Amino acid sequence: MGTSNKDPLAWGRYLAVAGAYAACYELTRNISFSHWMLPAGLRLACLLLVPRRFWPALAVGEALPIAEMAALHATSFGFLWAGMASIPPILACMPAMAWLRSRFTLLRPDGHVNMGLILAATLVCAVITMAANALVLSTVSMGDGTPAPAITLPILLAWLLGCYLGALTLTPLILAIRERVATLPGGVVTWRAVRESPLLRDAMLFVVPCLALLLLVSGGASDDDGLLTCVRFGMVVPVILMTLRHGWHGAAVGGMLASVAQASTSFHLQDPSMIRAQAVLAFVASTALIFGVKIAQRIAAARAATHPGIAPAPSPSPRH
Repeated sequence: MGTSNKDPLAWGRYLAVAGAYAACYELTRNISFSHWMLPAGLRLACLLLVPRRFWPALAVGEALPIAEMAALHATSFGFLWAGMASIPPILACMPAMAWLRSRFTLLRPDGHVNMGLILAATLVCAVITMAANALVLSTVSMGDGTPAPAITLPILLAWLLGCYLGALTLTPLILAIRERVATLPGGVVTWRAVRESPLLRDAMLFVVPCLALLLLVSGGASDDDGLLTCVRFGMVVPVILMTLRHGWHGAAVGGMLASVAQASTSFHLQDPSMIRAQAVLAFVASTALIFGVKIAQRIAAARAATHPGIAPAPSPSPRH
């Protein structure tokens, strides 16, 4: 940090990181709800990939949108709540992530992704964010004199699931894209590479139509209809099939699409049937990512045996 501050462009880089993160955070927050929190995925991906010298910029970038939100509702929920709510959750996650990154690497010695680290970090950050949300909620003082919302077990579990599933929706996808781009010549994405990608082809021609059909069926189902529950559970099937075909990259893409489709069937918050379906999707996606790493190894070995003259491209080294 000391030497970097002498660079006249150093502060510009920090401001750019903070601004980009704030914009992405605001975007993901606007399409999230209590049991599907996409900012958790953005937060985890940045803590895994962004060099630690830029972590203060991430904290500033996260503080900007949530401080604005807290200030707008300070008179409704109390100024103590506004002050507590303005503290970015990423600050609470940083010590745990720094500890994990100092003891484990994103890539294993064989060059494959350390999926155990990713899932452990996902769970740890979800628990920390849940605890932080509970602490903030405990400081609420309603401006109209009504009793403050109670901290109940269903609310805590919804927050935990929301952060965990939100992280699973974005983080593995970001890591998969990063790994695939690194294997392209010069790390440059070309139209030909996109057009000839089997993963993208299967996602667009199989997963998207299947999920669209399920969404169409769910449109005619009611909240208490067993058909809607079956549709939500059926959305995990493309995740499994994509994993079997493409390894953990397929699990990441299929999990993201299935999570978005499942969230689109939510009619109101704290829907018990919706939360159960999301819990099943979180379990299936986690299992698929773990086994997807082994499947990816077998796919790479089979490809190397079929084309012995083509060596598998090395995975990118993580930057700390």
